[in-house]
Amino acid sequence: PDNDPWDTHGHGTHVAGTIGAAANDGHPIVGVAWNVRLMACKAFDSDGIGYHSDIIEGIAYATTNGAQIINASWGGRTYSKAMYEAIAAARDHGVLFVAAAGNSGQNTAEWPFYPCTYELDNIISVAAIDRQDQLAWFSNYGSNSIHLGAPGVAIHSSVATSDSAYQTWNGTSMATPHVAGVAAL
Repeated sequence: PDNDPWDTHGHGTHVAGTIGAAANDGHPIVGVAWNVRLMACKAFDSDGIGYHSDIIEGIAYATTNGAQIINASWGGRTYSKAMYEAIAAARDHGVLFVAAAGNSGQNTAEWPFYPCTYELDNIISVAAIDRQDQLAWFSNYGSNSIHLGAPGVAIHSSVATSDSAYQTWNGTSMATPHVAGVAAL
């Protein structure tokens, strides 16, 4: 992991734009929290693959360097005690952890999705909703593990291909930064 802000995958730039893009380039797209400070923590490769050890190191880096909120627009099916402990350590430093519910359309009570289903009181788990305020067809759900829904369908935000590039994406990864941005406000 590193703090090089160059996004070789594109996912992080789209998420960051949703959190805090400012209307300074004439484009009508703006983030939720215009005056937010964003910290680049890259723990995934250009294919979007990340290992628990790298993600844990990224969480520790963000916590050590003063992050107040961590947007976790990622996840998977594998439980990790070390990951749980890293998020708990972040909690002990006052860090809020906003986690994506996952895009499998499944109940997380039957099919846990981590980190959103870790039982820690600093985690807010986010499902995706559409423009009709309905659960998005792809979004995971769960009455005991998903805390709320946020816009996650047809989200237009910045991408890393140029300083003026934007794309429309779907996913709980797109819903999660809406909640992180509101928390930052």
